[in-house]
Amino acid sequence: MSVDTATIYTNQLRGPGDVTYWIAEGPVRFGTYDGGPAYDGGPAYDGGPALLLSGALDPEELGDQAHWTLWCPHELPDHIRISWEFKPIKEPGLAMVFFAARGHGGEDLFSAALSPRTGFYPQYHSGDMDALHVSYFRHKYASERAFRTCNLRKSAGFELVAQGADPLPPAEDADGFYRMSVIKDGPRVAFSINGLDLFDWRDPSDEPFGRGYFGIRQMAPLVAAYRNLIVEAL
Repeated sequence: MSVDTATIYTNQLRGPGDVTYWIAEGPVRFGTYDGGPAYDGGPAYDGGPALLLSGALDPEELGDQAHWTLWCPHELPDHIRISWEFKPIKEPGLAMVFFAARGHGGEDLFSAALSPRTGFYPQYHSGDMDALHVSYFRHKYASERAFRTCNLRKSAGFELVAQGADPLPPAEDADGFYRMSVIKDGPRVAFSINGLDLFDWRDPSDEPFGRGYFGIRQMAPLVAAYRNLIVEAL
């Protein structure tokens, strides 16, 4: 429930019960993060509870079908700040978010006129949907881990439009949760982590994306925790 007129949507993301009505595409697995014995050798519990998300049990067998996207079912307006807390638990993997997501022809993202989506990445960046997406924990491949960046892409088309340094440490060195923030304000898209500005881009097109859906995506076998999602009007 909104706490003031500027708050559009909030979700504490305390566990699977807080996302029962969200829309899962692909083999997402849900849990509650408590830093307990299931994560031997992992960092100590530092408050919560939080929503724990992971992918397929056997990502090598499923290959590119092992990854997933989880959508908040409420379409969000333009001119907003979306913020959430993130903590990597086990690597390797990749974390990203989609926003301003709609059908390529302006359809609702969940219209039956669009092709079914199963978590396979090309369906999201080169299919029949439009979206902006920020990949902010790119630790899946050795090349990503060697030189870490946060990337903003515009799709359909998979166009890399902005890039900034990634200050997030590897999971073994994570110091609590990190506050992620995306500003979507007409043609402007800005991204920060813990208040550190990483990029600020303006869409030069005549028709920048407007309203649309927000979704969380991970590449297996990443295990990560999320909490305190807030969407505010600017």
